[in-house]
Amino acid sequence: MSTLAGKTILMSGGSRGIGLAIALRAARDGANIAMLAKTDTPHPKLEGTVHTAAEQIRAAGGNALPIVGDVRDDDDITEAVMKTQGEFGGIDIVINNASVIDLSRSLDLGAKKYDLMQDVNVRGTFMLSRAAVPVLRGSANPHILSLSPPLNPTPKWLGAHTGYTLAKFGMTMVTLGLAAEFAEDGIAANTLWPRTTIATAAVQNLLGGDKVMAASRTADIYADAAYSVLTKPAASYTGQSLIVEDVLEADGVTDFSGYAAIPGTPDDRLFPDIFLD
Repeated sequence: MSTLAGKTILMSGGSRGIGLAIALRAARDGANIAMLAKTDTPHPKLEGTVHTAAEQIRAAGGNALPIVGDVRDDDDITEAVMKTQGEFGGIDIVINNASVIDLSRSLDLGAKKYDLMQDVNVRGTFMLSRAAVPVLRGSANPHILSLSPPLNPTPKWLGAHTGYTLAKFGMTMVTLGLAAEFAEDGIAANTLWPRTTIATAAVQNLLGGDKVMAASRTADIYADAAYSVLTKPAASYTGQSLIVEDVLEADGVTDFSGYAAIPGTPDDRLFPDIFLD
């Protein structure tokens, strides 16, 4: 079975939550993880900084390169690619994890927040991926993975939170476009999204507190699915909008009860996440 031993990952964000879980899963193989993140000092409501994440990665067996920067800043992106290549000798994987969420209805969504979601989610995914392509070409198994949903332009989701929907679908469009554009280079580009909410601080703060957490799965399920994707042959595994549970089921996982955020929570209490049903 392929592993991520010795592979180099450049990730946007990753100070906490799903991004950190993916990084720690890769670190257990001895991967190198560079993180471009803004959180240099502790957030008043959210645990973790890019530096504490780096400490956890090293403790898990990986090598870490914390890079304080903003995925909205082109100079920061260029510096992140150059630093990662300089530190580890190349880049094998880009993970577009950084994302802004605001589920406000259109009349309630501030213009600055709309712009922020577009800048981080869509533009950030495009610019970071594009900047890394020349280096990815030198990898034996290059992957781009974006944490975004399959395109589902139904009125239910287009009308639920138009600004956020556009931003997340934009990440997916960028990724599928890159898959088509760089297929001849052997660079895989896929998206990955769960069927249920994932138990993170953002979910707890934004989507309903303890009630939602009780119906969520741990970030480990996302991390295990991402690991499966990133260890696949890039040349033949690209251009897909993948679902976390489907990826794991294809690997023979049939029992997801161990991923319950609250132990003992039966799977039938887990509800479908946005964009899928």
